[in-house]
Amino acid sequence: MVAVAALPGNLARADNNPGILPPNSHPYGKTYGQWQAAHWQWLYSLQVADHPLFKDGDVDLSLNQPPGPVWFLGGTFTVTSGPGGPVNLANRTGTVPAGKALFFPVIDFEIDNAQPPPTPPTTFTTVELRAMAKSTMDGAAGITCTIDGVAVNNLGDVLSTPYRAQTPVFNYFLPATDNVDQYFGADVTGLVTGAVADGVCLMLAPLPPGQHVIHFTGGIPAFGFSLDITYNITVTPNTAGNASDD
Repeated sequence: MVAVAALPGNLARADNNPGILPPNSHPYGKTYGQWQAAHWQWLYSLQVADHPLFKDGDVDLSLNQPPGPVWFLGGTFTVTSGPGGPVNLANRTGTVPAGKALFFPVIDFEIDNAQPPPTPPTTFTTVELRAMAKSTMDGAAGITCTIDGVAVNNLGDVLSTPYRAQTPVFNYFLPATDNVDQYFGADVTGLVTGAVADGVCLMLAPLPPGQHVIHFTGGIPAFGFSLDITYNITVTPNTAGNASDD
């Protein structure tokens, strides 16, 4: 995802969301775009059989999470039929240790030159990849998020939200078997280089111990695609040192 130069007014309004770390604060030493790239690296590092983004109900949210203060959540790769077309729907339950911030895209789009069919066997430049990611996300709609029933402000307009970010160019690594690209029909393994992504993301400050609900929606009407994701999270008290240092 490309680094968007948000207007100062947009950045200021981001601070109106208690509990959401604003993009201009470089939370935990990275931009939102850098965190978004790290999120995709995490997402692709997992095998499908254990991947929380292929599951509903109880999930292990700890899988392959990076060391340090931030864990990742995500949408879903599973599609069900809805009255308005395909819906990526998931309602998950999982546990997060106290002290972990949660970074997740409300909706985003990643593209590289190792895409599964029907992408033609064309090698696109970084400029072309960025343009495709941007044009896709420019058409996103219905972007919402609530944290424990409280709506996150300033998400709705994908062209002006301060939470939209683009990644630097990044690489990721796919397992030798049962990886995400293989699931979608591409026999790609190992290192993939030159990826970019664009999307609307949030960095949620560590939640207090107890029960919490995160719900987010979004769609890309031109693709006939929408998602509706719920996380029912139990934050467990930290009983052995600082969880954020794990």
